[in-house]
Amino acid sequence: MNVNLDVIPAFLATHGRLLDRRRYDLVAGGGDAESVLAALEGYRNPDGGYGWGLEPDLRSPESQPGAALHAFEVFEDIAPHTSPRAAALCDWLESVTLPDGGLPFALPLTVAEGTAPWWAGSDPGVSSLQITAVSAAAARAVAAHDPAVAAHPWLSRATRYCLDTIEALEERPHAYVLAFACGFLDSVHDTEPRAAGLLKKLAAYVPADGRVPVEGGTAEEALRPLDLAPFPGRPVRELLAPEVVAADLARLAGEQREDGGWTVDFAPVSPAGALEWRGAATVRAVRVLRANGVI
Repeated sequence: MNVNLDVIPAFLATHGRLLDRRRYDLVAGGGDAESVLAALEGYRNPDGGYGWGLEPDLRSPESQPGAALHAFEVFEDIAPHTSPRAAALCDWLESVTLPDGGLPFALPLTVAEGTAPWWAGSDPGVSSLQITAVSAAAARAVAAHDPAVAAHPWLSRATRYCLDTIEALEERPHAYVLAFACGFLDSVHDTEPRAAGLLKKLAAYVPADGRVPVEGGTAEEALRPLDLAPFPGRPVRELLAPEVVAADLARLAGEQREDGGWTVDFAPVSPAGALEWRGAATVRAVRVLRANGVI
């Protein structure tokens, strides 16, 4: 598996956001937490949430639950450093959490252009397991080194909502809901007594090859084994056979393009989003391949 790390900085310089250039510097062993946080700050709103296209297919400026995941990813990147912005994001998420403890998929948009229809057409009065689970799992990763996030009441509320909602599932959910629910259960496996049993329940919905087609996506769009279980040594990785993981690592390493970057198999909805997804996908590919000892 040959990955050319030397060409990635040039790819990001010509295709990526400043945020992803700073994140890559940190992931690659250089850079510093302050520079990454400074790049993230441009997406932050005075209410403590994030917008402005931090989620590349949601271009509207107001704070959105869909952007919280990406902000938490940055707060995880800077470990063991912490930022008070992470707990402030939890404050904002608490302010938009619905009475049942879940987050809405999206809030009303102030600018609809460049935003995917699934964001624009969302009902802000209905809780979304997809968004709540992925946000809570990302926050748990930050909580591992940030006591303020670990102790935040929003995280406890979101955790209860996710556990109860997953327990109530009676059929295989949408591909992204399945992946994010598995990731959430993995994140609370050591602290929540129900997590192991619920992860076993979801295992019945994961195909043996780990490939889950995305309903409503492009013809080739699917979630892959490393989307479900990107990191070794985690309970969710046990849902996949070792040879399935090995094959998917080879696939991921082999998908580096000649220009140095990776791409996505879903259809971005704006020219800006098309570029930004490639930069984000490149940073993620390097993180996953490095964590698995490939590079």
